[in-house]
Amino acid sequence: MEHVPALDEDLKKTLGPATAKVLAEQLGLHTALDLLHHYPRRYAERGELTSLAELADQIDEHVTVVAQVADARILSFNGGRGKRLEVTITDGSGRLQLVFFGAGVHKPHKDLLPGTRAMFAGKVSKFNHKLQLAHPAYEPLGGDASDRDAATAFASQLIPIYPACAKLESWKIAKCVDAVLPSAQEAVDPLPAALREGRGLVPLTEALLKIHRPATKADIDDARQRLKWDEAFVLQVALARRRHADSQLPAVPRRPAQGGLLDSFDAKLPFTLTEGQQGVSKEIFDDLGTSHPMHRLLQGEVGSGKTMVALRAMLAVVDSGGQAAMLAPTEVLAQQHHRSITEMMGELAEGGMLGGSDQGTKVVLLTGSMGVPARRRALLDLVTGEAGIVIGTHALIEDKVQFHDLGLVVVDEQHRFGVEQRDALRSKGKQPPHLLVMTATPIPRTVAMTVFGDLETSVLDQLPAGRSPIATHVVPAKDKPHFLTRAWERVREEVEKGHQAYVVCPRIGDEEEPKKKAAAEDEAEKRPPLAVLDIAEQLTRGPLAGLSVEVLHGRMDPADKDDVMRRFAAGEVKVLVATTVIEVGVNVPNSTAMVIMDADRFGVSQLHQLRGRVGRGSAPGLCLLVSEMHEASPARARLAAVAATLDGFELSRIDLEQRREGDVLGQAQSGVRSSLRMLAVIEDEEVIAQAREEATRVVAEDPELERLPGLRTALDALLDTEREQYLEKG
Repeated sequence: MEHVPALDEDLKKTLGPATAKVLAEQLGLHTALDLLHHYPRRYAERGELTSLAELADQIDEHVTVVAQVADARILSFNGGRGKRLEVTITDGSGRLQLVFFGAGVHKPHKDLLPGTRAMFAGKVSKFNHKLQLAHPAYEPLGGDASDRDAATAFASQLIPIYPACAKLESWKIAKCVDAVLPSAQEAVDPLPAALREGRGLVPLTEALLKIHRPATKADIDDARQRLKWDEAFVLQVALARRRHADSQLPAVPRRPAQGGLLDSFDAKLPFTLTEGQQGVSKEIFDDLGTSHPMHRLLQGEVGSGKTMVALRAMLAVVDSGGQAAMLAPTEVLAQQHHRSITEMMGELAEGGMLGGSDQGTKVVLLTGSMGVPARRRALLDLVTGEAGIVIGTHALIEDKVQFHDLGLVVVDEQHRFGVEQRDALRSKGKQPPHLLVMTATPIPRTVAMTVFGDLETSVLDQLPAGRSPIATHVVPAKDKPHFLTRAWERVREEVEKGHQAYVVCPRIGDEEEPKKKAAAEDEAEKRPPLAVLDIAEQLTRGPLAGLSVEVLHGRMDPADKDDVMRRFAAGEVKVLVATTVIEVGVNVPNSTAMVIMDADRFGVSQLHQLRGRVGRGSAPGLCLLVSEMHEASPARARLAAVAATLDGFELSRIDLEQRREGDVLGQAQSGVRSSLRMLAVIEDEEVIAQAREEATRVVAEDPELERLPGLRTALDALLDTEREQYLEKG
């Protein structure tokens, strides 16, 4: 039988099936190595009472605190039939109540005498406006004579507080770690010795021992620095290998023809491109002219003119005899792109048609809901090469879609696509096509280096001339209901001036009522999110009576969606009540006002995206963020941040700091998420930048990592094949 290294052994063997089951199901930990990488969240010190003052914003969260018992008393209720033990604990910064009921009161009453110091773990709840832990698990620090020595030793250490769950408290996880800690000796060090010594980093085995059982705070710092380097370096090596592999692929250079389609298009533009657009276009054209595929990320602020840059790249490819495909995440967006691109191109989009330009090409749309004849015609235009540009949804990826000569793939809002989908489209080229991925969600530099590290990055942060500023205000609907009344008056005023408005809601309204939160602190959190269908009806009957109000959401029939969007774009519909289906790409310059209901239910970047749908013409934009959350809540602080700045990069930093990396990186980068335990993408910018340099150098010298078996092993373990695929940008 093959020997399984101790680090790869199933935890059942070491810890028994019951504990192993909880670790696997609740915390995703399956092997000794997984458990060694489950690092303490923080450390409590002897003599230091962990702050109870911090618990106010951790309602419903499972916490571990170190505190001292101030008093304990048993109370009777139900005519003496029921018993309740109330224990007050303190840490100098605050007090917290523990409650135990029924037959469960006697043991804690005996254990938790005033003056006892212990660790307590449980879920923070609120009762009668007071914070409490009901039936917490506890571990006294220093108990009976028999275990006093062990307890004293335990209490004199820095006490690791682990991310825990209801079924397994932090101190029990600590005991599990103790059981596997000896196997840390077998850990394979991924860092090349020269790199480790050059940067003064401790060996991996030492780092694992110090992170779990530090003797001093300096031990923790040494371990953290080393473990951050591991994560950053292994990740950057995976990306550097991807870049290296891509640079070895062949591609057809695509250069625009002198006096061709691109020149004709530029000649008829009614405005001048911004400096940013010109600079980014040059970077793209330089890439397109090389004999290996372009892999470029184009990030642009909302409304910075990314579509124009992408269209000019597509025209350059058509000029050189190739075809370009643009992949959009939704039908609404695909139709919008098709409409705006054919409008921008005019007769150049009617190649081979009556009245079309000699230099023109055909621009076709391909979506899942198209009728059979239209679909058949589009497929024929693609395979014959008649259509130089195709804009479509996932329908582009199907097997029956074939191209004459696919030269460029443009992916819009790339975070909505899985890597398989994008690869399926790229595989339709005779040789690997060039790739341009676009996002309107600004990405801080460190995230771009971490998540999109295999792509060159271009940034468009300048708005085209003629774009208007957008004023953003928070509308506290609960504290000041007259503000909401005024919001609807403002919408009416905009419509009377000949403009249009959006009202955005988090929910459609024809689904089942979402279950209410059991004990939300705030009424606004207890009720279900506001819904499109309900709000549209209220507005039509009430404050916006007499205006043409229509709805738009994801569950409508595609033909109906397109019809509503068309009539809204034409100015026939004055107020569009929609879900976030309008979040990206929808371009109606006459829309000047947006009211976002339950704005606290959306993320910072999402609010910024939504707001970018107004102020796209010459009239100033107005965005009103309606919320019932109280003024002191974190949700209101988020909304205030959005109202305070129009800088998407600044907001994406705030977003990342508030929501932690995981949410921002999104499920698509699951490989990245699951490998970042110690590295904080925003704070550790320097480590990431240095690791990228080192990784690029290592891969250039030894692409297959033949001389670095430890690094290869770590790469396989941390980024198994599936995860490494994810790094290709899902």
